[in-house]
Amino acid sequence: MSKAFAFLPFVFLTIICWGNYGVLMHQGKVLMGDALRPFVGVGFAYFAIAVLVPTALLALKGEKGNWSRSGVILSLLAGAVGALGALGVILAFSFKAKPIYVMPLVFGGAPVINTLVTMAMSQNLEKIKPIFLIGILMAALGGAGVLIFKPAESANPAKMAETTTVAVPVESDLNIPMIAFSVALAVLSWGAYGPVLHKGQMKMGGSRLRPFLCVGIAYFFIAVAIPLLVLPLLASSGQWNSAGMAWSLAGGAAGAIGALGIIYAFNFGGKPIFVMPLIFGMAPVMNTFTTLTENSSWGRIEPTFIGALLVTIAGAVTVLIFAPKSAPAPKPSTEVQ
Repeated sequence: MSKAFAFLPFVFLTIICWGNYGVLMHQGKVLMGDALRPFVGVGFAYFAIAVLVPTALLALKGEKGNWSRSGVILSLLAGAVGALGALGVILAFSFKAKPIYVMPLVFGGAPVINTLVTMAMSQNLEKIKPIFLIGILMAALGGAGVLIFKPAESANPAKMAETTTVAVPVESDLNIPMIAFSVALAVLSWGAYGPVLHKGQMKMGGSRLRPFLCVGIAYFFIAVAIPLLVLPLLASSGQWNSAGMAWSLAGGAAGAIGALGIIYAFNFGGKPIFVMPLIFGMAPVMNTFTTLTENSSWGRIEPTFIGALLVTIAGAVTVLIFAPKSAPAPKPSTEVQ
């Protein structure tokens, strides 16, 4: 493979992982009955993969690069926005939204934010072209179409039998404002994740493990420490169980491995301005395939849903192709703290 495309295998790894992230977290939420418990599972998985493993490797083998104050701060910030994005997704699920449309909405909006943040950090705002704005509009309209034309769920005979005594929530019960807020939180947070993480990596001499370790630490505090302090104060109807925790840990593992894939993509020549739109453009396709297979919903897909999904992807690709070109990247920082 040409060196110019050496980053692509790591992009594909992240697409597979993040494309299944929402589905796995949703299963954990369903089985444990609230938003915070699966979030804790995600945090524990990040702690194992992004804290314990890098710490051991750095102690045993070391790595190129160096610690720096600015690199640590930026990488912790990247971990914080990554965790807040995960919280936004799980909150959307808690308001009865489904992965089949939540994840395409998030992945449709995040590349727009990613590109704007990248441009702002590289001071390229004045280089915006009209077709780039068209790409942003396509991603936004396509994401809205994914929500509007989502496949209907199949009738569950067991649930239908229960309707004689138990009220079953219907689509009109959706808390649209809170779902919109949760999705917006995920879009803004995950959109900023790549540029901030890349900056932190450069500030630590191009290190891979050091910024990954910082991401894991931030995840642990936001997704484990804080929820465990808050849960006893809430009148939650949820409960811990091994099946729900297993799904949540799997979701966290997918998220952490995907985050590592991004770091390696940056290390092999990728830049946030095109790496993140590629990931956010293709991850919803992976998410849709997984969700439709899980729910046996292939027969209920309407052409309008496929069209909206394709418009979302086309918008993300347009943003990628016509994004203002970044200035030549500075050499990794040798700042030592």
